[in-house]
Amino acid sequence: MSNTLIDRLAAIVGASQVSADPDVLEGRSLDHTGRYRGRASALVRPGTTEEVAGVLRECREAGVHVTVQGGRTSLVAGAVPEYDDVLLSTERLTEVGAVDAVDRRVRVGAGVTLAAVQRAAAKAGLVFGVDLAARDSATVGGMASTNAGGLRTVRYGNMGEQIIGLEVVLPDGSIVHRHSEVRRDNTGYDLAALFVGAEGTLGVITALDLRLHPTPPHRVTAVCGFDDLDDLVAAGREFRDMAAIAALELIDSRASALTAAHLGVAAPVAGAWQLLIELAADTDPTEQLADALENVALSDEPAVGVDAVAQQRLWQVRESLAEILGLYGPPLKFDVSLPLSAISSFADESRELVAAHAPDAIPVLFGHIGEGNLHLNVLRCQLEGAREAELYGAMMALIARCGGNVSSEHGVGTRKRDYVGMSRTEADIAAMRTVKAAFDPAGYLNGAVLFD
Repeated sequence: MSNTLIDRLAAIVGASQVSADPDVLEGRSLDHTGRYRGRASALVRPGTTEEVAGVLRECREAGVHVTVQGGRTSLVAGAVPEYDDVLLSTERLTEVGAVDAVDRRVRVGAGVTLAAVQRAAAKAGLVFGVDLAARDSATVGGMASTNAGGLRTVRYGNMGEQIIGLEVVLPDGSIVHRHSEVRRDNTGYDLAALFVGAEGTLGVITALDLRLHPTPPHRVTAVCGFDDLDDLVAAGREFRDMAAIAALELIDSRASALTAAHLGVAAPVAGAWQLLIELAADTDPTEQLADALENVALSDEPAVGVDAVAQQRLWQVRESLAEILGLYGPPLKFDVSLPLSAISSFADESRELVAAHAPDAIPVLFGHIGEGNLHLNVLRCQLEGAREAELYGAMMALIARCGGNVSSEHGVGTRKRDYVGMSRTEADIAAMRTVKAAFDPAGYLNGAVLFD
């Protein structure tokens, strides 16, 4: 990168917000998982939408690739630069507007963390519909770009269903303001939806109008143990269609054994598989939970929490998983969605596949069973290079054979771009490339993401 471009970027955002320090860039070029590293030439941190626009115009004119970074919690190398890119960070776009408690909405900057949105909503007696374990670092701009799901998806839907409006800077530096004060606005193309899940390939989201929800006054949480995964899936089918469902999480016993051994957080029930169920409603749903559990094939008496302290205790194993995943070095991660009917066979075959490629590795399976969105983490996986690629490709092929998608809530990033054809037809991919070319004919914005 030329010093001239550095000077022009500094003129836009201020010299203190541009860095070409190799140590800074090295830290910013490592994937959140710790497995994938890229190369960057500069970091720039604009503080307004207009500054983002100016940065994009300068980089486009200079023919320099740009990779957009938010909280850098991507698990598929979505924020890893590949072309000595300029890293455009949204971390200074942190304004949180006043919560409109009547219309239940709030406008926030793309760099605002999920936890900050949750706090603002809670102060107004409301709740935000998406929750993730990475809530303290994940930013809502990045979550919109990947259409993140998480712990509450079974009730409220993915990130896209929480977005009322967006502010986006296009690759040519123009700014699209798609904000509306009305609940129903069907004027022209739904441009906002186009940028949700686009992983920053079509523009840089700088601000969002988010939908908030009433806080249910009554809540009950249970953890149930199962010896047979098919029995758990059958229970999941029943619970996911209940009006009061608030969370439905699968945890395997290998995960709970690790949290018990390393964090002192043991599973509250026995069984090879655990299902965390939470119901929330205007009236006490405890009796509804008890009735639903009567015909479920449990391996043990369920653990039930009716007050906040007991509920928090039941959530501990699930919430502690993020802390143990890196105990044996960077895990190899697979984020997939599967038909519920295929989950049991996938669990068996994926375990065999890992054993064949990495006998010392520990496969840990957990996730959002209501949507069939599972996270397979392979711990103590020492594979590198061609051997890692061989296991990764074989796992992607298994997912496709099971009728699943190679990506669910984490996106494609750079890690899964070679496997998009397993979940999308050639015509689908061609159409997406056409859209990309229309917005970014030079292909300089997040150029390594989604497409090869």
